[in-house]
Amino acid sequence: MTSTSNPASPAPSSPVMNFWALQPEEIHKTLLSRDSGLSSREAASRIEAHGQNVIPDKDKRTWLDILWAQVASPLLLILVFASIVSAVLGDVFDTIIILSIVAVSVLLGFFQEYKSERVLSELKKYFAYHCVVLRDGEKSQIDSRELVPGDVVFVGLGDIIPADLYILETSGITVNESVLTGESREVRKDAPTTTKRSSPSLSSSQSTKAANPQEIQNGLFMGTTVMEGYAKTVVVATGKETFFGKTASVFSSKVPESEFQHGIRKFGSLLVKVISVMTVFIFLANWALKHGKNPIADSALFALAIAVGIAPEALPAVITLTLSSGSIHLAKKKVVTKKLAAIEGIGNMDILCTDKTGTLTEEGIRVEKYVDLDMRDSHDVFEYAFLCNAAVGTLHFKGNAIDVAIKKQGLAKDVDVSRFTKLTAIPFDFIRRRMGQVVREGNKTFLIVKGEPNSVLSVCSGIRMGNGMHEAPKKSAQIREMIAGYNKEGYSTIGVAYKEVPAPQARKSEYSKEDEKGLTFIGFILMSNPPKPALRQTLERLAKLNIRLKILTGDDALVTKRVCSVVGHELPEDRIILGSELEELDKEEFLKTVERYDAFARVTPEQKLAIVEALKENGHVVGFLGDGINDAPALRAADVGISVDTASDVAKGASHMILLKKSLGVVCDGVEEGRKIFGNITKYILNTMSANLGNMLTITISSLFLPFIPLLPSQILLNNLLSDVPLMSVSTDNVDKTYTTRPKKWDTKFILNFMLLFGVISTIFDFTVVGIFYYVLHLNVETFRTVWFLESVLSEMLIVFSLRTQLPFFKSSPSRTLLFSSIGAALLSLAVIYFTPIASVFYFKSLGFKILAVVAAILAAYFAATEFGKVLFFKPAPDANGNRTHHDL
Repeated sequence: MTSTSNPASPAPSSPVMNFWALQPEEIHKTLLSRDSGLSSREAASRIEAHGQNVIPDKDKRTWLDILWAQVASPLLLILVFASIVSAVLGDVFDTIIILSIVAVSVLLGFFQEYKSERVLSELKKYFAYHCVVLRDGEKSQIDSRELVPGDVVFVGLGDIIPADLYILETSGITVNESVLTGESREVRKDAPTTTKRSSPSLSSSQSTKAANPQEIQNGLFMGTTVMEGYAKTVVVATGKETFFGKTASVFSSKVPESEFQHGIRKFGSLLVKVISVMTVFIFLANWALKHGKNPIADSALFALAIAVGIAPEALPAVITLTLSSGSIHLAKKKVVTKKLAAIEGIGNMDILCTDKTGTLTEEGIRVEKYVDLDMRDSHDVFEYAFLCNAAVGTLHFKGNAIDVAIKKQGLAKDVDVSRFTKLTAIPFDFIRRRMGQVVREGNKTFLIVKGEPNSVLSVCSGIRMGNGMHEAPKKSAQIREMIAGYNKEGYSTIGVAYKEVPAPQARKSEYSKEDEKGLTFIGFILMSNPPKPALRQTLERLAKLNIRLKILTGDDALVTKRVCSVVGHELPEDRIILGSELEELDKEEFLKTVERYDAFARVTPEQKLAIVEALKENGHVVGFLGDGINDAPALRAADVGISVDTASDVAKGASHMILLKKSLGVVCDGVEEGRKIFGNITKYILNTMSANLGNMLTITISSLFLPFIPLLPSQILLNNLLSDVPLMSVSTDNVDKTYTTRPKKWDTKFILNFMLLFGVISTIFDFTVVGIFYYVLHLNVETFRTVWFLESVLSEMLIVFSLRTQLPFFKSSPSRTLLFSSIGAALLSLAVIYFTPIASVFYFKSLGFKILAVVAAILAAYFAATEFGKVLFFKPAPDANGNRTHHDL
C-alpha cells in the first residue's frame, strides 16, 4: 500500500512507538513505505535523516582512552612517584628531568597506539555485511550500513539480521536470539495474521511502548541469526535505535587471549616480582652505605630508576606498532584482521582445516550437466532444480553456492518457468541435507525436493527410468552405483525428486518437511569445481611452512579423493574418513583418528567442530578456513578462524580474520607475516631484557663497592629512553627466511635462559668499563658516569644487530628503519654528551679521543663475544632420539 504522504520524506522514528502491534498495511502507512520497497531517492533522504545503520564500536578507543592507557602504565606511575619523592625532598631539578622523560615516553607511546587505532579503523572498511533489499522495485544486494527504516529486506538461512525487522511474509523462519536475550534455544517467528493476534498479547499499557524481544513473535532483531527458513520483512529501526543498539554492551567482539598474550602476561608477572625484590634490596643497601648527599632520597630514586631500567616499558607500544604494521602488510596481501591479536595466532598455526570448495578447487561451482536416470540430458530435471532454489538476486546473488550456480545457469539459458507459481519453500537444513519447494502449475500442485542424492533417495518411493515408473527399493542399488560413478568422474551430484500434493486450500496444515515422503526420483544435477591451477605449488609452500592441511567437507568421499589426487595432496594410507565412521568412535579413538588422517568427507557442522576441538586437545594450534553457516561453530572454536569477504554473515561474524580472496596462497602469506611479527616482538623482548638485565645488574652490584651511585637516576632514565628509540623500530625489521619455516610458541624458559647468558656477557664488559676507567685510569665521578652512560647506551644499540638473528650478523640484513634509527640514536647520545647546555643538565663531561677509542675497543670485543655466545646458545641440541634440533623460539 502506498502512503498518501510525501514519499521522499524521512520515515518517522520513534523510540517509544510499538510497531509490533501494527498490521502490515498499518506498518507501511506508519513508515511511509510500501510492499514494493523504497526508491533510491527515498533511501538517500532517509539515510541523511537517520544516519548509517551502524552501532557505535564500544571497543574503539578515543584519543583520551589511549592517552590514559599510557599515563596509567605501572612503570610510568613509578616514575611519577619518583618525581614526587624528589620534589618533596627539595630536589626540583631531578623532578623536572624525570617528569620531562615521563612526558616524552607518554607521547611516544600515545602517537604509536593512536596511529595503530587509525589503522584498525581503516581496515574495517575492507569488509562489510550485505543484505538483499527491494530498491526501485527490484531486488539488489547492498551494504547493510545503507539500510533505512521502510526498506523491504529479504533474509534467509545463515544471515545475521541487519536491523530490527517486521515480518511481512515468511516460511518457517527460526532465529537464534542468544546474542540479544541470552536464550540459546532457537525461536520460531511468524508474520501477523490479518486478524488481531493473540500472541504476542499487548495490553493497553503496552500500546505506547515497545515490548521485550522475547515477547515479539513477528519481529527479527539486529545481531540475531537465521537458523532456518526465510522471510520478507520491512525495516522498523536501524543503528542505535534497535534493541541491539540499546543493549550493545551484551556483545563483545574481543578475541580471547592468545597463547602469546598469555605468555607475555605471565612473563610480566614474573618481572614485577623480580623488580620488586631488587628495588627493595637496592634501596636498603644504598641507604645503609649512605650513598649520595641525601641517602634516603638518593637511594629511593636510584632504586626506582633501576626498576624502570630493567622493565621493558616500551613493550606495549612495540607490540601495538608491530601488529598494526603487520596488519597493513596483510591487508595488501588480501588478509584483513578483525582484531590485531589474531595475527599472532596465524603465525603459530601448525594445522589448517579447510573445506574443499573454493580452497582446493575453483571458487565458483558450476553446473556441468542435468541428466535423467537414463543418463540423457533432461530439461525437466534442470527446470525443477531451478524452481527449488533459495538464491536471490539477478546480478549479485545471495545464497548457497549450489543454488547460486543453478540460478545463474538458468538465467543464462533463459529458462522459462512462468507457468509455475511458487507457493511455499521448505528450507534446507544440515540434518536433512535437502530443501523443498511447493509450486502450482495450472490446477495441479507439486512438491519439488532437491539435495544430497542419498538423502533425496531416502524419501522416494518411485523412480522414473526407461520411460516407466519403478519402485525405489528395487532400483536404489543401481541409483547409488550411478552416484558413485559420477563422483569418480569428479562431479558433485544433486538429486531431484517431486510428487503431486493437495492444493493449499485442501490442506489443514502448512506444507513442511513432513511432506517429504513418497516422492519420485527423476535425475541429477552434475556440478564441478575444477582444481586450482597453481595449487600444487601452494601445497608445497604449506609443507615448507610445516603446516598440515586437513580437508573437512560435506561432499562425497570419491569426489574429495579425486580432487586430492589431481592436486597432489597425499593422504595417509590413501584414506578418507566418513562422518558416519566418526560417529562410531569413542573419545580416545576419535582423538587418534583426527590426528592420523587428513581428509574427512560427509561431515556435519557438529563433526567439524568436534575435529577442531580434538586437534586443539592434542596440542595443536588450529586454523579453520570456512565460509558457510555450517562452518561457524568450528570457526569460533579454532585458534584462528579464517573466513572470506563473500562468506555468510554468520561465518564472517565468527571469524578472526577475513580473506578478500579465498586462496591457500593468501593464507600462506598471512602465516609468514604472522611469524615475522612474532619474531620481531620476541626480538625486542630478548634484546631489551638481556641488555637491561646486564646493565642494571652491573649498576646494582657496583653500587655496593663504589663510594658513589654509579649512574644518577636521570642518567639511567635517559639511557633507557635513548636505547628504546631504535629498539621500537625492530617492528619493521627483516626476518630470516629460516625463522618462518616453523610455527613458534611462547617459551618463558627459553627467554630466561637467553636473558641470563647474554645479560652475564653484558655484565662482564660493564665491569671491564668499571675496572679500566675507575680503578686504572682513575677518572673523576662525573667523567666516569659519562663513560659508563655512553658505553651502556651504545652497547645496547650495537648488540641489536647481533641478537636480531641466529645467523652470523653479516649474513642477515636489518631493515633500513632499524639501521638508520640506531645510527640516529647513537649520534643523539654523543650529542647529549658534547652539547654543553644538555650535558650540564645531566652532569655529563666531554670525553677525549683516547677514552672514546677505549670505549670503541670494549664495544668491539663485546660484539664479538656476543656473536660467539650466540653460536653456543643456538647450537642444535640432541633430542631423545639423538637427533639434533635447533634451539629457537
